[in-house]
Amino acid sequence: MAEIMFSNISELAQLRNEALTGGGSDKIGEQHAKGKLTARERTELLLDEGSFEEFDILKTGRGNGTEAAYPGDGVITGHGTIDGREIFVFSQDFTVVGGSLGEAHSQKICKVMDLALRVGCPIVGLNDSGGARIQEGVDALAAYGEIFHRNVHASGVVPQISCIMGPCAGGAVYSPSMTDFIFMVERSSYMFVTGPNVVRTVIHKDINAEELGGASVHAEKSGVAHFVVPNDILCLREVRRLISYLPSNNRQKAPFLELRDPAERKDPVLDYLIPPNPNQTYDMNILIYSILDGAEFLEVQPDFARNIITGFGRLGGQTIGLVANQPAVLAGVLDSNASFKAARFVRFCDAFNIPLVCLVDVPGFMPGPEQEHGGIIRHGAKLLYAFVEATVPRITVIVRKAYGGAYLVMNSKHIHCDINYAWPTAEIAVLGPRGASEVVYRKEIKAAADPESVLNEKMEQYRKKFVNPFVAARRGYIDDVIFPRDTRHRLIRTLQFLEGKKAVRPERRHGNIPL
Repeated sequence: MAEIMFSNISELAQLRNEALTGGGSDKIGEQHAKGKLTARERTELLLDEGSFEEFDILKTGRGNGTEAAYPGDGVITGHGTIDGREIFVFSQDFTVVGGSLGEAHSQKICKVMDLALRVGCPIVGLNDSGGARIQEGVDALAAYGEIFHRNVHASGVVPQISCIMGPCAGGAVYSPSMTDFIFMVERSSYMFVTGPNVVRTVIHKDINAEELGGASVHAEKSGVAHFVVPNDILCLREVRRLISYLPSNNRQKAPFLELRDPAERKDPVLDYLIPPNPNQTYDMNILIYSILDGAEFLEVQPDFARNIITGFGRLGGQTIGLVANQPAVLAGVLDSNASFKAARFVRFCDAFNIPLVCLVDVPGFMPGPEQEHGGIIRHGAKLLYAFVEATVPRITVIVRKAYGGAYLVMNSKHIHCDINYAWPTAEIAVLGPRGASEVVYRKEIKAAADPESVLNEKMEQYRKKFVNPFVAARRGYIDDVIFPRDTRHRLIRTLQFLEGKKAVRPERRHGNIPL
């Protein structure tokens, strides 16, 4: 009996050692030569030191190929902590049969996803895989389907974060695309449904993987990636930073972090932020970094639809989701990309109890046939729908322009924003002064000897009479016109009294958002 026990202990030690070495030293060397960390190195860097507890280290495939020789079946799964908070993680091991996904591989991932949902913890997926394991045929496709099913059921319940740290192609892209945030690593990661060879065969176009689905493509053009980082180490560090802003699940609130930044702090510089010329630009980031605790802001999708800013910060220690027009890019106009970028961010914040702060300087929606034919009506409606549906505290500050339908869409009082402030520089109207004057006074302007002079005169009259925050304040559409220097203090105090907000939604399966 003793011999059997010692034999089993020896065998366990051997099997665990094989699992820890993955695909072997040669494969690990190849991974390092590409500037990439191994799956275990990534897991160790992501989690607090010594906190990782692994599941299914000895699990193998059914033996349809050579994969059965490798304990772990090409993926490392388990749980650990980030800043002391429990996290579930899976990390695909490219050194083991290219990290390809088969039945056992999927079962391991599904187990940690089920556990994360059951106990209410975020799940982080570190993706580095050659795709479906061809040797397993339809079983590999079924394995992907099981993961997709769990992605949908976990959505809005626990935060899901994907890191693309190598290839991600074909059906493999759909799981990350359904998670809340996607990180990509420059020059070593790519995502596409059909690869360069298929593109070359079907549409006869030569293109490489980087041009087709590299990090910069998805960060700037498609909007698939939320964050792009130079290497694996910085990627994992930024994941830890993101999680610090998020609650563990939809029943909790985000961690409170006191940065010792006085709530009553004023910034007199903000009184002079808005240029005297309404057509002159400025950088909204100046306001954002001024009001947030410790001037710390984690921007989401900074390279996509740059005419709108989304991201996480803190006010009085409390995590907030911030949506702001950016006058320095396309004058802050709303277009299709900006609308659905902001809409998805708003829906995430609402799902996870994160209050929303909206900084408005929007001249309207982008005109033109390209936008209209591209569905700007539908995309703009997504943002409108997201704000109306949100039950978390919603606060708006109108900084300068707020014209027409874009004013309504940007979390206005009329779609039941909780508190709506305006700066003295706010311009709230159906149209801007020039457009309105050209419509209202078109006969006088046309009959004048000097039409431009008359137009300028009428524009000035219109601006004084209508384009100011006091008209809206008198109607009760603005809760208060505040001094810019006081913005931080007013926001923090407002968040404090809105903390106990209760909102009741109508009974229904779900709404039908204009996707």
